[in-house]
Amino acid sequence: MGDGATTPATLDLGPQARIVARLAEEVREDQLAGATPCPEYAVRHLLGHLAGLSEAFRDAGRKSLGATTDTDPTSSPLPDVTSGWRAELPALLEELAEAWRDPAAWTGQTRAGGVDLPGEIAGVVAADELVVHGWDLARATGQEYSPDAAALRVAYEMLAASTDDPDRDSIFGPVVPVPDEAALLDRVIGLSGRDPGWGTTTG
Repeated sequence: MGDGATTPATLDLGPQARIVARLAEEVREDQLAGATPCPEYAVRHLLGHLAGLSEAFRDAGRKSLGATTDTDPTSSPLPDVTSGWRAELPALLEELAEAWRDPAAWTGQTRAGGVDLPGEIAGVVAADELVVHGWDLARATGQEYSPDAAALRVAYEMLAASTDDPDRDSIFGPVVPVPDEAALLDRVIGLSGRDPGWGTTTG
């Protein structure tokens, strides 16, 4: 990555977590039923998913393994917001970031989504989740979106490395081709199986 570049183990998830929290703060009540780039999710489900993944990856970082880290998110009913989500989600996002500020979070083994994996990989997955779902939320609610540059780069490197994995489409969906000269965010979104143009004309 070059001298001075962010490596996964030195990545601070705080800036990206705060960006997602600010996007969530601007969501209007009348937008909760709106569509998102995630086909099965309305905005309320996306917000519920963000809360759930924040809790799960917080506990994965803390190595506090249990119900939050053991559950496959695809095996549960659609996530949804709670009545207190406007206070709960930013708190969970900050707790997630704080857990991964501990260097120990990036070492050894942990678990997320019912999958055992190295701490460093779990932290990278958490960054990718925040970057991509931040874009989902921004597009679904008509907001501008500029992700944290360090988290975006880490997400790109993870997704680009996954293209040779025969099982990747079951996790991310088929890659949407994006020109090599496109903005890095558009390339990340394409690699995640989303159309970077989603919502620009039909939202």
